[in-house]
Amino acid sequence: MPDIPPLLPNSHQALLRNLPAAPGRLALLGVTDPRLLMALPGGGLAFTEHYGVLQQLKVRPDWQAAFGYEDPGLMPDSMDSVVVFMPKARSELTLRLALAAHLLREGGRVILIGEKREGIAGAVKQLKAMASDAVKLDSARHCQVWMGEPQRPESMGPAVAAFDIGQWLSWHQVEAAGVTLEVAGLPGIFSEGRLDDGTRLLLEALADMDLSGPVLDFACGAGTIGAWLHCHSAGRLAIDGVDVQAQAVLCARQTYERAGVKGEIRASDGLPAEAGRYATIVSNPPFHTGVKTDLSMTTRFLQQAEKHLAVRGDLVLVANRFLPYAELLEKHIGACRVLSSNDRYTVYHACRRLAVRHRNTDG
Repeated sequence: MPDIPPLLPNSHQALLRNLPAAPGRLALLGVTDPRLLMALPGGGLAFTEHYGVLQQLKVRPDWQAAFGYEDPGLMPDSMDSVVVFMPKARSELTLRLALAAHLLREGGRVILIGEKREGIAGAVKQLKAMASDAVKLDSARHCQVWMGEPQRPESMGPAVAAFDIGQWLSWHQVEAAGVTLEVAGLPGIFSEGRLDDGTRLLLEALADMDLSGPVLDFACGAGTIGAWLHCHSAGRLAIDGVDVQAQAVLCARQTYERAGVKGEIRASDGLPAEAGRYATIVSNPPFHTGVKTDLSMTTRFLQQAEKHLAVRGDLVLVANRFLPYAELLEKHIGACRVLSSNDRYTVYHACRRLAVRHRNTDG
């Protein structure tokens, strides 16, 4: 067994314990810690939906890094073994398993790894739906490791049908503050198929503001806020969007196209350094890493926003009430006030001061 780097996620350590079960050309679906690649012999395909992880994967020339389900490097019948790590959202597991079947050569094997708290026990049923011979290989580090060989219908022959992420795209209607629009969805995206309560409160607060453009929606998700602002302003505002997740970027572009929004959607881990200045920045920012509360993402966003928000520009965000965002906004942006609040969420508004006292050169 290869040396295991310290502090690797349990699921990654479980793979290293069972490497003999994954012979030949290897694909990893859902890598969360790029250090895993240093412990693996040879190269292969490393797939992630997180743009920040992608940048770290790219430094390994012996591994092909793939970003999201549209990546052109996801070639059919190209892998002998595919490891599927459990996604955070169970709805996405079927999507990952379908991609695994697409990548595998005939006679190849899929290996499913996940922690008990991630729902691996229930996920095994999904694995057995495509590989009825699936067996448990290991149970260690709070994880289970299962392996099976997907069956192919004889009518399909040796090759599988092309994997088309567009077939998984869905649409749902959103209504807030008198504006109705259609929003795209994919398995694994935040608030799939509905308008979450925090974003609804934010949109209701924005409806009472006279915003100036250009606008940036940070952590834009499926593009709901940007499309809503476009409709509410009767097309007056240009709204760009940024998100770290591949599915979000895909969905936001689809939502923008259907609504006719003027603006660019881009993948980025944080605010891109090349982004210009915005008169308004809006956000419903994430505050979790896995299941743990993590304020570092929003802190970094506000440090970056300081450089991309015009003087006297507006920053409006919604957050759970227990999060100490007022202090962060005062420190990095300027005078902060509460626009609206309920028993779960608060909408904050900060106006960028003329001279920011707490300069931060960390981009």
